[in-house]
Amino acid sequence: MDWNRVEGNWKQFKGKVKEQWGKLTDDDLDQVNGRRDQLEGKIQERYGIEKDRVKKDIDDWYNRQTW
Repeated sequence: MDWNRVEGNWKQFKGKVKEQWGKLTDDDLDQVNGRRDQLEGKIQERYGIEKDRVKKDIDDWYNRQTW
């Protein structure tokens, strides 16, 4: 997985992330700034999901994206 694509185009991906995880605020997404570890932490915080599940959910989301 090449997460660099997400980091480099974070402003464009913020909307897609928010569609998937609507509990994340704009401030959350600004803090994440494309960093996967930060995104995982914010999703865990907002949704109360365990770390392994969050990693899988992000992988699934990433693989569904059309490039």
